Amino acid sequence: MRSAELIARGYTAHALKQACAAGAVSRPARGWIGLPSLDSELRYAVQHGVILTCVSLARRHRLWVRRDSGCHFAVRSRHAHVRVEQHKLHWGRAVRRREPWAVLDSIENALNYVATCESPEDALATWESALKAGLVTREALARYPLSGVARELLEQCTPFSGSGLESYVKRRVASLGLTIVAQAWVLGHRVDFLIEGWLVFEIDGSTHTGEQRDRDNRYDTLLEVNGYGRIRAGYRPVMFEWPRVQAGIMDLISQGQPRPWCRTSPQKRT
Repeated sequence: MRSAELIARGYTAHALKQACAAGAVSRPARGWIGLPSLDSELRYAVQHGVILTCVSLARRHRLWVRRDSGCHFAVRSRHAHVRVEQHKLHWGRAVRRREPWAVLDSIENALNYVATCESPEDALATWESALKAGLVTREALARYPLSGVARELLEQCTPFSGSGLESYVKRRVASLGLTIVAQAWVLGHRVDFLIEGWLVFEIDGSTHTGEQRDRDNRYDTLLEVNGYGRIRAGYRPVMFEWPRVQAGIMDLISQGQPRPWCRTSPQKRT
């Protein structure tokens, strides 16, 4: 926090100096006061006059970020003379006006940077994670002067993806020219995806064991009895073995919708 703000709230310069001497607070930079718990990212931002943004801000909000690409900072002005070694520095303009001494960017600015900094797939997953978390809405984002890439991304976004993995699956399946509905209700159960109206796609998580597996197996049987296909995939197949998963989807779609099981009436003895 700025020293001037603390003084405006009633603290004296002498009291702040005593607190620093006692180790209760620190001075990460001239004109700033920080608690001992001040983390390295914010300390760096204060010391170098930059703003934490992009995927670094997304991680602080516990949003989906596929990989650690270091710290991302934004400059306060395009005319700033800043050198930030070993970190990513964003020079693009802010779509949401910043407070003069902000060290944490707004989610709107961060997402706008994510759109051009990350791959389209990774950016979509982060954006939908923000929508799902309720940090921002599509309607609110649409009112900002987003970059062209960000605006295209906004058109693809929905707040219905339950995890980052679902964002990848939805985008990839849709690119195959198949209809896909996220979080669909099928036979009294919510499923991750319904493809072409009959193929259920479920993403297996770490809880797909024991009792959960038994429930899933019973539901798989119910789907089969009623003429639905189903396919399951976990984190590794989705993120690292997608061609195999995609081949399985296309095989099932090409074979067509299964027929519901029919009970045959017992034949009468003659």
